[in-house]
Amino acid sequence: MHIPQGTTQALALQPFDTALEAALLPSPDYDAARWLYVPNTYSEYRYILGTRGARPLICVGINPSTAAPDTLDPTLQSVQRIAHSNGYDSFLMFNVYAQRATRPDDMEQACNAALHSENRRAFRYLLSLSERPAVWAAWGNIIEKRAYLMDCMRDFAADGAAAGAQWFTAGLPLRSGHPHHPLYLRRDTRLLPFDIEAYLAR
Repeated sequence: MHIPQGTTQALALQPFDTALEAALLPSPDYDAARWLYVPNTYSEYRYILGTRGARPLICVGINPSTAAPDTLDPTLQSVQRIAHSNGYDSFLMFNVYAQRATRPDDMEQACNAALHSENRRAFRYLLSLSERPAVWAAWGNIIEKRAYLMDCMRDFAADGAAAGAQWFTAGLPLRSGHPHHPLYLRRDTRLLPFDIEAYLAR
């Protein structure tokens, strides 16, 4: 379990570019040639966790929990399985909000604009890794937990559009219209096109 130790406003945030620079260096804790982990130490927030490859799948969840390189939680294990079964050689886990909280109910009540800005830099970096980025919408109904999450998502959709991203959902959306969360999906679940603009315009 990760329970936030306060709001992220009280933290001295590591800028994404600085955190990325450190994450690209060798690490004594994990194989940096295999993993992309930003920041590269466990903290109250996480921008990126994933594996390196030539054909990555960017998975967008709501917020990080306890996962780290070589210690994936059940959600990220499912993400990795589904990415591979759909022909991707790697996965890159990104989240609408970067604050760690195992229970989404523990997320802070107000959006930290500085954290969102750095998280947006992280998403743009991930988009830059592919000529035609593949983005898997995977947040489930949890996006309703905080009003600011949908506002953050609109920014990421704009960034994706600027990069020519293709959006997918694992199977058909839920009855609520939200895309499925990865946790209980079969490993052979197929990715289907997802109209992110229509979703946000509902």
